[in-house]
Amino acid sequence: MADSIAAASLIGYRPLSGGLSVKDGSYRRKSLSSCWRPVNEFVGKRILYSSPMLPRLKIDRLVNTSIKALATELTKEAYSYRERERIPRTWNYRVDTGADRKPGLWPPENRADNPSLHNPLIRQERMGCGWLGAIFEWEGVIIEDNPDLERQAWLSLSQEEGKPAPPAFILRRVEGMKNEQAISEVLCWSRDPAEMKRMATRREEIYQSLQGGIYRLRTGSKEFVNILMRHKIPMALVSTRPRKTLENAIGTIGIEGYFTVIVAAEDVHRGKPDPEMFSYAAQLLNFIPQRCIVFGNSNQAVEAAHDAFMKCVAVASKHPVYELGAADLAVRKLDELSIVDLKNLADIESPEFGPPEPELELELEEDNDRSTTVGVDDIFW
Repeated sequence: MADSIAAASLIGYRPLSGGLSVKDGSYRRKSLSSCWRPVNEFVGKRILYSSPMLPRLKIDRLVNTSIKALATELTKEAYSYRERERIPRTWNYRVDTGADRKPGLWPPENRADNPSLHNPLIRQERMGCGWLGAIFEWEGVIIEDNPDLERQAWLSLSQEEGKPAPPAFILRRVEGMKNEQAISEVLCWSRDPAEMKRMATRREEIYQSLQGGIYRLRTGSKEFVNILMRHKIPMALVSTRPRKTLENAIGTIGIEGYFTVIVAAEDVHRGKPDPEMFSYAAQLLNFIPQRCIVFGNSNQAVEAAHDAFMKCVAVASKHPVYELGAADLAVRKLDELSIVDLKNLADIESPEFGPPEPELELELEEDNDRSTTVGVDDIFW
């Protein structure tokens, strides 16, 4: 390789040799620098020169020492570059645990996977759908809700009890709450537990009489629940209705056995926007809150889900989609979702789901500049 580079370099250099000389027809020595001629032929290591004054000369060793040294350096540099680019023969594999991942990389880190597990079946199970839990609200998500009946039930109860009729903004505020919670905290009708229980039961009876025991499944809800069952995703159903009413409604529409857990009004103390219902459902499902997805239909459900460190999919049943922007995902019907959407949603770690920041305690600075007179008077009196 050095000889070829050196031979190729001879063409570009005008002084072919500094110390060599040739003889012409007069047998006088002349330097090649003074008798430079264009090259006619170049074959291998033999360079043939032609001149009208000189006969064809065959020069075998016409390589300059400096050019050859330069070609040798180029050869060494080329081989050293190849050595650096060569693939190493020894492989040092390192298990990527995600501990040193930089923030902002995509795809996001999958916290369900555990690379240290040696059993591939266990790791595959964790990477499947078994690490994902779904929590559904009853009204507005599974079945059609009727807000007008809710308002009529409260207005009828206020007339029976001789209470002032609650305004519209108060009725919007009590949506999703337990009856006892709404009576004591928002309507302020009574604080007596027995009285609250009586009015809550009566209000539920009024609503059931207005509703007439007719339940209608929302479009796409049963199909979506069937898909989750096919992928063996555990599901929970939460509602502020009594358990007996809820079980009768489930039997009426024919979805028995779909839900692993049912959380009714008797199981919790408070309704939305308190996250107690969702937290209790996740506990019964044996899932951490970060791996649960709540399906609700209001901003109160979104607030409660985020307070419980869960993701929330808002179903636009009684609110338009643009009013549900606080949710992680908003859809019009459940059948618009897929399993891939749920897995991607559960895999993304939101910054608001991090550990709570410690509250700063404000220390009151002592005023050292108190007047001496005040101090004497305080001690005196």
